[in-house]
Amino acid sequence: MVLTIRILGIDPGLRVTGFGVLEKIGNRLVYVTSGCIRSGEGELPQRLKVILAGLGEVIAVNQPQQVAIEKVFVNVNPQSTLLLGQARGAAICAAVLHDLPVAEYTALQVKQSVVGNGHAAKDQVQEMVKRLLNLPGVPSPDAADALACAICHAHGGQGLGALATAGYRMKNGRLIG
Repeated sequence: MVLTIRILGIDPGLRVTGFGVLEKIGNRLVYVTSGCIRSGEGELPQRLKVILAGLGEVIAVNQPQQVAIEKVFVNVNPQSTLLLGQARGAAICAAVLHDLPVAEYTALQVKQSVVGNGHAAKDQVQEMVKRLLNLPGVPSPDAADALACAICHAHGGQGLGALATAGYRMKNGRLIG
């Protein structure tokens, strides 16, 4: 019997949050769906609500078993970093409200896993996601980043073993819970 695991990848953003769902069937990756949740303009609480509700709907419809999300990097602008962190928090809340385990990966880990280069450009990530999932076209940058996060998780995130990183995070090259 072949093990099948459905993974939701999330690329958090306050304006645009990308999502991508794939299935790992044995060693194969199969595309399920992807897209973007746009929170629009307006007050921060309302925008966070849009992200939470949108991802809640994606989870309800697609029934993933695990979630992989990109970690926030420290930006030049501390205010932007703080806002991105709040969007990421809303995304994590959507997952945990559905009792899903969440694995976190840095952009470097995701790009390394998908492209083979941790400093790859967005268009390289988009092209590799297209190739790895046999997509007819290149996904949008946000959807591609979310799918790349799911691919990274499916590959065990930096070679740590098949899905062994679910619910853990990396610190100084070590897994911590």
